[in-house]
Amino acid sequence: MSFTNFLSGYQSPPGTWDEMQAHDEIRKHYQVFLESLEKASLGDLTQKDELAKKLFMSQGITFTVYSDGEGIEKIFPFDIIPRIITGAEWAHIEAGIRQRLKALNIFLKDVYHEQSIIKDKIIPASLIYSCPNYLKEMVNVDVPFDIYTHISGIDLIRDSDGSFYVLEDNLRTPSGVSYMLENRNMTYRIFPGLLPKNNVRSVKDYPDLLLKNLLALSNRQTSNPTVVLLTPGIYNSAYFEHTTLARLMGVELVEGRDLVVHNTKVYMKTTAGLKQVDVIYRRVDDEYLDPLVFNPDSMLGVSGLYYAYRAGNVAIINAPGNGVADDKAVYTYVPSMIKYYLNEEPILKTVPTYYMDNREHFDLVFSQIRKMVIKKTNESGGYGMLMGHAASDEQILAYQSEVEKNPRQFIAQPMIQLSSVPCFINNKIQPRHVDLRPFALYGPQGIEIVPGGLTRVALREGSLVVNSSQGGGSKDTWVLG
Repeated sequence: MSFTNFLSGYQSPPGTWDEMQAHDEIRKHYQVFLESLEKASLGDLTQKDELAKKLFMSQGITFTVYSDGEGIEKIFPFDIIPRIITGAEWAHIEAGIRQRLKALNIFLKDVYHEQSIIKDKIIPASLIYSCPNYLKEMVNVDVPFDIYTHISGIDLIRDSDGSFYVLEDNLRTPSGVSYMLENRNMTYRIFPGLLPKNNVRSVKDYPDLLLKNLLALSNRQTSNPTVVLLTPGIYNSAYFEHTTLARLMGVELVEGRDLVVHNTKVYMKTTAGLKQVDVIYRRVDDEYLDPLVFNPDSMLGVSGLYYAYRAGNVAIINAPGNGVADDKAVYTYVPSMIKYYLNEEPILKTVPTYYMDNREHFDLVFSQIRKMVIKKTNESGGYGMLMGHAASDEQILAYQSEVEKNPRQFIAQPMIQLSSVPCFINNKIQPRHVDLRPFALYGPQGIEIVPGGLTRVALREGSLVVNSSQGGGSKDTWVLG
């Protein structure tokens, strides 16, 4: 049986933009891949699928799900059929992300310094000051090279007309890039020769680009700055990623107990004595960075780190306080930021967003709840959401009561039918919904975006939730040259 015959029963849900197929015709950018597998059998694909699972298991490619207070480590689900994006589509995405990050970076400098955007009434002061991730400790703090958003993951989706929308910005400690790299390595193993044949752009340079940017952020006059990756430790859900990136960059992976501050300088403990640290790529949240300034009970950070940072003796990547820019309630103002700071029209679309502390919005949302998604403004990983179409009446009433207690912490958006792509599930090619998280690096030389990113897949039929913590998986993302 030829590979194309596997598609005979392939049918994406009504009203969905399928990225492989349109009106029962295979889109041009998928044809080379499908033709290269023309002689593949069902057994061949099943064998490749099993090989991928075994390799992920043997290499320990995992993430951690926290349920009922317990951490459960799981193998990251991987689908063997790549998601393919054309060069023209990628050029549009890339331009939109560059524009968005420029505006968000200027916004962060502005709200912690002059606050022009507030004074000019583009964005309400109450929205900023009520954000739990707006750090008063960062007011009037100058950050190296005026860059706050060094490493970003911008979540994109496609609507039923194929247009790309930004779903949310991840500007604090975005995760997932290690899975992007491992997915590509896996594709090389199970489909040897297909990537060059399809003219797929490379993602393997990401660790080198990241290290180059980190080294450039050092403020000390030395030819060999010391960079470390600060992890919360082995129980963190993204610990696999922390170890992977530290290994690929050739830098030390440290925990808070491995660092000490003396005379507003940060040092790493080594067998040869203390060694000064110039750049910290932190994967520890703001509130745990320094117990002397933020959470006094934190065991994850370093006492005095904040003062070393303020003194300019160490760079912290990403900058503390970034959370005010990726608050889901601030999200709706990003197009206004682009117009205000850059005098440009937004390239990428945003999803209509309703504020639950606005009574008109509140009433509208709950009158159309079956068509809505309600999210907590500062949650991630798919936690704290209500999917109106899938919730029971009891769940809706309980959630409505929770929203009424603290409406500022919730926003709502209309349900968007995410685009679908082919997946190999239960020995069949089936459509599943996806999103895309491209990764951008913002350094002194400008913004660099790796061609691809992490495609997350809702593995359950009909599901729109792609988060790995909620049962989703991922696949390799091909950007064609």
